[in-house]
Amino acid sequence: MITIPFNDTVLEKRLETMHPDGMTVFLLANGTLRGAFFHGTRFVNQLRVQHSLGPLETMVLGQAALSAALLIPMMKGKDRSIFRYDTNGPACGFRVEAFSEGYVRGFLFQNPIPVNIPPENWDLAPYFGDGTVSLTRFPEGVREPVTGSVPIKYKNIAKDLAEYFLLSEQLPTAFNTGINLDPTGRVIGAGGMYLQTMPGADPDTVRIAENAFSAAPSIGQWFAEGGDREDIIYGLFRALSPQILIERSIIFDCPCSRDAYLVRLLQLGDKELDDMVSDGQDPIEICCHNCNSIYTYSLKEITEARKI
Repeated sequence: MITIPFNDTVLEKRLETMHPDGMTVFLLANGTLRGAFFHGTRFVNQLRVQHSLGPLETMVLGQAALSAALLIPMMKGKDRSIFRYDTNGPACGFRVEAFSEGYVRGFLFQNPIPVNIPPENWDLAPYFGDGTVSLTRFPEGVREPVTGSVPIKYKNIAKDLAEYFLLSEQLPTAFNTGINLDPTGRVIGAGGMYLQTMPGADPDTVRIAENAFSAAPSIGQWFAEGGDREDIIYGLFRALSPQILIERSIIFDCPCSRDAYLVRLLQLGDKELDDMVSDGQDPIEICCHNCNSIYTYSLKEITEARKI
């Protein structure tokens, strides 16, 4: 990925005063519930500048990517997962991909999102219509991926992902994401949390956990005001003896590269490549839709590479 700098001294100074991004994975009640809490302010700012997103588009793709990041603790080895939202609303949907190594990439199906009047609040339901939520898992070493899907019910990304886990995987799971923007559209706070009930959990314990999860403050505002992850985990869930398992880094990144796209370009048929040469397209540009990186190749370079 060609990482685009923020080029915003006000934002960069603010980020320097905040707790760093990161994810805390934890257990509750002797391991009968598991969860993770992710601070992703820099994470969401990076996807915003990579895709040149406006405020509304940042809220949609940001919440999608935060949700995808919360899938990473559920992975093993070199697993990856694709979380999709396909809707007939103005936003059309998104595709975000999470990798067990600790990075997320993705894009909106419609950017910019067509709106007649500016949003009055950040309720995204008006921009989603009927459609499906799907999750495709690629377990390491398995040839065929596994895909499940459910209808969009809430027109709320976090709630619809929770509905997917309940119906498709029979694992009661709650998701909560939040993004706080300043009046200029800067992301000044962003993060997400998930909590999952394991088989055999005591119903009374689950009820306590659900009430605590519901009592969480606005996550975006929490981080915007300088909050950290441990205060939430040990504060909200103090009655359930929280145990921290691991701290890990999660970033918005893409494994694409100039060399990798050149290989794919050379895999085109001779006719397609000859047409490019004869049409005089020089240089040829390829844009990675997952991260908006643009790679350019001269006809001379392509011609030379074909001889190898």
